Amino acid sequence: MMRLPTFRYCAPKTPEEVVSVLGAEGPAAHVVAGGTDLYPNMKRRQHEAKTVVSLRHVEALRGLEWRGDGSLRIGPAETLRAVERDPGVQERLPGLREAVVSISTPILRNTGTIGGNVCLDTRCNYLNQNFEWRRAIHHCLKCDGDTCWTAPGGTRCWAVNSSDTVPLMIVLGARFRLLGPDGAREIDAGEMYAVSDGRKWLTRRPDELLTDIVIPPQGTAKSTYVKLRRRAAFDFPVLGVAARVEGNGKVERADLVLNALGPAPIRCPAAEHALVGDPLTDESIAEAADLAPRAARPLDNTDHMPSWRKKMVRVHVQRALEALR
Repeated sequence: MMRLPTFRYCAPKTPEEVVSVLGAEGPAAHVVAGGTDLYPNMKRRQHEAKTVVSLRHVEALRGLEWRGDGSLRIGPAETLRAVERDPGVQERLPGLREAVVSISTPILRNTGTIGGNVCLDTRCNYLNQNFEWRRAIHHCLKCDGDTCWTAPGGTRCWAVNSSDTVPLMIVLGARFRLLGPDGAREIDAGEMYAVSDGRKWLTRRPDELLTDIVIPPQGTAKSTYVKLRRRAAFDFPVLGVAARVEGNGKVERADLVLNALGPAPIRCPAAEHALVGDPLTDESIAEAADLAPRAARPLDNTDHMPSWRKKMVRVHVQRALEALR
């Protein structure tokens, strides 16, 4: 049985208190909400958190609030189950609900939080093993070693971003509010993942706390999410496709984001451009689906063969666009 290491536990009651602890403790402190990702990682000794800062008593980080302009504010400590069951999300943001429902199992969604999934650590077949297994191969670049076993000749970690909500946040144009020792700042969702190394998968600093997720009004735009995994439940994605289109009759704007193929989400600008100006016809969907795999560079660090996963990009982009039509 894998057991948690010894650590200091504290449970502040305000975001400012959380930030104060993070600033004082440095990278040795880790924030925990549901704990469905952090605690298993600690058991495998992927994270050596000397201090765990719980968000369970920080009421300011909870809640779903539909505002008068049609935007939605989600507290990052709100459970995935609460997001999934919200009537407004079901009606106005079906793509987000599809992504949330696809995460893990109902039991874990009762505990896991939307903020935890947004900040989900990157994963890799060489990383997400027990300590003894990793020690036998001399560890990897992301944790305790100096070699990325996915691409041994390079200096970059290729652990993949396996969050299901991240690509939806990007296509929906969500904004994240971060609170740090120097005050608050807001960034677009895409800016949070503007990285290409699995060791540093977020631009959020270690002393910053995610305090708000704001999704702007979507108007008549439609969004969806399609996921590929070995089993129909529980598993992390080996490919996630988030798609969104605006326009009446003809597509005025298209957003297409792939995930679980590398350390960061991947936009498909050529496929997006191919959709604009035309209705969603068989021909335009096929053209976009043919262009999308050009942006994908899957490697052998997760389930299924990389070549097959690349082929599945076309299939799942087509399915997503057909669902929007």
